[in-house]
Parts: sequence; C-alpha cells; structure tokens
Amino acid sequence: MDRRAFLGALVVGGAGAVSSVGFLLTENVIGPARLTARAIVDRFQNVNGVFSGFRRNHAKGVAVAGYFESNGNGADLCSASVFRAGRYELIGRFSLSGGNPHVADAADIVRGLGLRILLPEGEQWRLALINLPVFLDPTPQDFYDRMLAFAADPATGKPDPRAKAAYLSTHPRTVAAMAVAKSEPVAPTFATTTFNGLNAFASSNADGVTVPVRWKLVPESNGTEPAPGRGGDYLFDRLAADIEQRPRRWTMLIVVGVPGKDRTDDATVPWPADRRTVAVGSVVLTDVATETAGNVRNINFDPLVLPDGLAPSDDPLLSARSAAYAESYRRRSGEGDGSGAVRLEGRA
Repeated sequence: MDRRAFLGALVVGGAGAVSSVGFLLTENVIGPARLTARAIVDRFQNVNGVFSGFRRNHAKGVAVAGYFESNGNGADLCSASVFRAGRYELIGRFSLSGGNPHVADAADIVRGLGLRILLPEGEQWRLALINLPVFLDPTPQDFYDRMLAFAADPATGKPDPRAKAAYLSTHPRTVAAMAVAKSEPVAPTFATTTFNGLNAFASSNADGVTVPVRWKLVPESNGTEPAPGRGGDYLFDRLAADIEQRPRRWTMLIVVGVPGKDRTDDATVPWPADRRTVAVGSVVLTDVATETAGNVRNINFDPLVLPDGLAPSDDPLLSARSAAYAESYRRRSGEGDGSGAVRLEGRA
C-alpha cells in the first residue's frame, strides 16, 4: 500500500510508548531552546485531546508475551547478556500512534511495538520500535514544531495544506525522510510488519571495541497471508487470531555502522544498505491479551533502559523521548484506569 495518505495525515507517528524511568522532572530541559518534557506532552494533548489514564501517544494497544531466543551470534559484537545464546522472557505491546485509544484501525496509522526483555542479574532491555524505516524529525524541536504544523484542522479532519507546506519548505531533512518512508509498502498485518529501532546506539564487546548500531525486527513470515477484513479493531483482532493460530516470530537484526561515516545523531538518515548486518536471534510471541495493570499497562518502553554493553548514542531524540515518556506516565498514572482500549474476547 502507498504511504502517501499516511504521511499526509501523520502528526505524531513514531514517538513511541511511555516511560516511567526517564527524567521525572516535568521541567527537564531536553533541547537547546529550553524545550521541556512538559511542553512536548502538552502539545500531544493539544493536538490529540486528553483521554484520562491512557498514554499520550500510542494510546491504543494490546499486550503480548513470549521470549527472545538468542543464537549467540551477537556476542562478538556486544558484551550484553542478551546476546549470549539462550532464551529470555519478554512482554510487550503492539500499538497505533496517536492519543485516541478508540481510533479505528487503519493501514495508514504508524504501528508501534514495545518490548521488555528480562535478563540475568536483574537487567532489562526495553525497545521502542515502529514500522517506519526512518524517523521524520532530526531533533526534538523539529518534532515539537511538526506536531503543530501537521495537526488536523477540526473543520476538515486533515492537516492544513498551507501550514504543512510552509513547514516542509524550511525542513529539508523531514522532506527527505518522508520520501524514504513513502518508498516502502505497508504490510497488511502486525504479524507481517518490520519494526525498526530508528535511533543509533553504541555497542561494546568484551574487548572494549565500540561500534554504532541500529536494530530491527523482520517478520519470519512469507508475507503471503491474506489482508484482514475491516472493522474498528481489525488489525488487533487479526493479530490475536494470528498468535492463537501459532507463535509469531521476528528475526532481530543488528545493523553495524561505520564509525565516523554513518550518522548517529540523526534518525532521519538511513545507513547505506551494504552495512554489515548480524542476525542475533528471534523474538517469539506466544500470547496476546487485553491490556491491563496485570500485564503492560504500567510498563513503559523507554529506549534508554539498556543492558551493560549497550549505551546511548549522541542522538538528541533519545533523551527527549525518555523525558517526555516519563512526564506522560506521571500524568496518566494519576488518572483513570487506562486499560482495555482493545477488548480481546476471552483474553482479558
């Protein structure tokens, strides 16, 4: 499916889930123009409205559980325990971008996947991935400004074309990123979707050699499954049916950048296609359920929760995400229940 409709309507796609472990001070400064977590979350609310108890972005979602099956191939690249051969329990959350937990499913809404992988000695690895191949904004300030420029006009339900055009005329990196995103087709289901980590990280092995990396999850499906039907929750209903039929698997690929050549501070720039790629294992999802406090409602997928051996890069979006997610969590945790936007029959 062509991404043009989706890119035209995109307001907040890819900002990820919400974090409870980032910077909890609501006035934490996360940009050179004194952009704060409070300001970013305020803008989410101004653009999307407020749905008490729900995440301010990626509000609609379901819980999943399973394991990461590491094949040991990543051990030479990174000393993190997750890359030693073995099986590690995980829980996660599939979601759609935007702050409305009751939005009807549509192919042109950005899809998210958050994971928490439990590791030995109390470590965790939390991942926040989306189905875009690149992020659309290089800095937190750009993201903040684009939310307003691309906000839907209440009269039409679509972005104001003049505001959008004016923004894009002064943001060539966003224009280039949109072209990259538009070049890839949209998978028909969650189970056939590739999910990308987008931001760069630093990976260090046992010898102290550090290289930049990115990661992605590629479905181990042949992609020939029929497109789902239509309905308010058709993507989530299809996901539940797929996992009930059999466990669904994604290969985790670590893409290794070249130090000094590949950008680590700009998630809008794809790395060259010929970069070394290491298949380090499989994410296997065996269960799906309605989101509740007993599974993932109160878990937040902060990309800065990393095991030893992985570290943040100089990408400014990482600290911004952590701070904004924490502020969003602070707000929703003091509100209503925030559970069960998608009710899966018999799986509550």
